[in-house]
Amino acid sequence: MPNLTEPKLIAGNANLPLAKSIAKRMTMHRGTHTGLVDARVERFNDGEIFVEVFENVRGEDMFIIQPTSNPANDNLMELLIMADALRRSSAARVTAVLPYFGYARQDRRTKARTPISAKLVANMMVGTGIERVLTMDLHAAQIQGFFDIPVDNLYASPVFALDIRTHFKGRLDEIMVVSPDVGGVARARELAKRVNAPLAIVDKRREKPGEVAEMTVIGSVKDKICLIVDDMCDTAGTLCKAAEVLIDNGASEVHAYTTHGVMSGPAVERVTGSVLKSLVLTDTIQPTPAVLGAPNIRIVPVAPVFAQAILNIWNGTSVSSLFDDATLSPIYESLYGMD
Repeated sequence: MPNLTEPKLIAGNANLPLAKSIAKRMTMHRGTHTGLVDARVERFNDGEIFVEVFENVRGEDMFIIQPTSNPANDNLMELLIMADALRRSSAARVTAVLPYFGYARQDRRTKARTPISAKLVANMMVGTGIERVLTMDLHAAQIQGFFDIPVDNLYASPVFALDIRTHFKGRLDEIMVVSPDVGGVARARELAKRVNAPLAIVDKRREKPGEVAEMTVIGSVKDKICLIVDDMCDTAGTLCKAAEVLIDNGASEVHAYTTHGVMSGPAVERVTGSVLKSLVLTDTIQPTPAVLGAPNIRIVPVAPVFAQAILNIWNGTSVSSLFDDATLSPIYESLYGMD
């Protein structure tokens, strides 16, 4: 049965360039103009957030594009208030598109008298009338179970695999995929399968939070091009130290593929001064000028896959189909020059 409504996009202030890119890609896919709904998201002098939607959204299928990155609290409140405004304006359905889901690292109680903030955020989002969530590379997969609504979790590994096959063409037999810790093995194994590469692990032990005391490489990396795979890069301390350990163990080159470039504090300075030949980030979080200006940091766009995922949700077709190379490759063919 054909849809009688159009997919409509609305964006907060967290990552406007990504929202505009998604709208542009949707226009290309559909052959019909898709723009961002005209609205204003402003702050009063005391910091209160105010949202006003200037277009009629009654009965429409609405998609709010708003990663809850730094400043996490402001961007989260923008998302909640936009959702409330749309529900009160009689939107048929509200989907939250969170390329980066903030508070995801607080997914369990690590010690007594601590919160599970990811669950609290999920409750707030559902409470505002959001009916579906679309995100990418959740820090912990079980967060999907915190919601009583459908959650579609996209993966960056298929996009990274396309990038690896392009940038390391002719040298794929030298590739070794590396997990920076034991907890990230599943993510690294998934990428290793896609590029038909072996897997190694960097085992880290901490004396106290934020400080890595010792790192050990599990697996032989001698004369290998090592690709460290992680879901986020915050201060880059662990990443840069892992790269040094891999070089000390005989790796010929070290590169890193990370989905979410949080890049707080001294991260950019650490990466540019490290042994990393390149750090590849996606634009789920809007890159800062410092990130864009770093000589060994490269950005891979996620707008093509998010645009197609939004269209699939609107059409009622499979989102998981985007995990397959055969489906994803045509979406990125202009970027990687594929046949």
